[in-house]
Amino acid sequence: MTVRRIVTPWASAALVLTALLATSCAGDKDNDSTPAATSSSATPHGYVEGAQEAAEPQSRLLLNDPDSGDSRVLDLITGKVHRTAQVKGTVRLGTDGRFGYLHASGGIHVLDSGAWTVDHGDHVHYYSAAIRDVGELPVDSRAQVRSDAVVTAVTSEGGRTVLYDRSKLEKGRIESSRTLPRTYSGAVVPYEEHLLAFADESGATKLVVLDREGARVASPDVKCEEPRGDAVTRRGVILGCAGGALLVRAQGGAFTAEEIPYGRHVPAKERATAFRHRPGSDTLTAPAGDDAVWVLDVAERTWTRVETGPVVAANTAGEGSPLLVLETDGSLHGYDIATGKQTARTEPLLTGGKRAGTDGGAPVIEVDRSRAYVNDPDGKKVLEIDYNDGLRIARSFDLDVKPVLMAETGR
Repeated sequence: MTVRRIVTPWASAALVLTALLATSCAGDKDNDSTPAATSSSATPHGYVEGAQEAAEPQSRLLLNDPDSGDSRVLDLITGKVHRTAQVKGTVRLGTDGRFGYLHASGGIHVLDSGAWTVDHGDHVHYYSAAIRDVGELPVDSRAQVRSDAVVTAVTSEGGRTVLYDRSKLEKGRIESSRTLPRTYSGAVVPYEEHLLAFADESGATKLVVLDREGARVASPDVKCEEPRGDAVTRRGVILGCAGGALLVRAQGGAFTAEEIPYGRHVPAKERATAFRHRPGSDTLTAPAGDDAVWVLDVAERTWTRVETGPVVAANTAGEGSPLLVLETDGSLHGYDIATGKQTARTEPLLTGGKRAGTDGGAPVIEVDRSRAYVNDPDGKKVLEIDYNDGLRIARSFDLDVKPVLMAETGR
């Protein structure tokens, strides 16, 4: 295990800024939205213009049928289904917790789900607002989108990255703020007011830390061959590599990069290249070939390979919850991560399915703090699973479209 620490010249300023943010939330911006008024008597703490604050997550499911183009937003609090713009030929649906990004041949359609969470560390705000279609990002379907509260970074297949102003997206407008001067491999990930990227230099792939103008401010001396896959956790950003993963963190104005190796040789087809987890959790999952799942415990810096049946989708809520695996028998299986033993199994929920990793068509498992959701395209429904009660089906949502693609927001 290797840790590299890179101290930046603005470390003392960053510490002062961190202290100010930690001692006051009244002036915070939610996703760079309109700040709260200076008078606490005039505006409630955490106020966001045009949004309603709630005591619990306002979770919603974004749904799309690539063939018909029909898109829906399912409100998991009220059970109501909302129609949105048609988007045909969608090959992938991603989300940053509020916005949905529907990747199609004509560009990436941006959908504001109207539900999001703001985590201030010691407390959390939950918001809901109107659902609306924002517009199209002018890139190909293979572009990768990553966001934080301030910017949305869109990296094309050729490695060119355009940064979009997040506050403009929240107001229903798509306006690019700048294009990075260099090209990078894979997704550029916004993190702690900076950008994490992989640069190809002298035949090697190097992790670099950029400021929001694209200038390099740090370059951790760590190896990451064939980088693919990323996830943002409370403990830092996980970046998938051929030999395992990197954990990148910002602490005290410096960035550290720590290697979390598999500990053994892993063939290319069995590497973790696409991570899924519950937002806020430090336990990540990824297919490990056809018949197994990797579980990465970020807190413990350990990988666990759980042998399963043929994998369609996998996820977990972490923190002692079971590993959930949708297998090609159409059933949802629960596994104890520590022992690898199967602890529960449902009757078939859907008819077969594509294997995990199939772009644009395999069902997924979305997980929040108490429930999991599985989309059944052929049955035109979404199933809500209580994973703490033997994988009991808590609710079934019948739809008027095939929910081929699904993503959860508001968490």
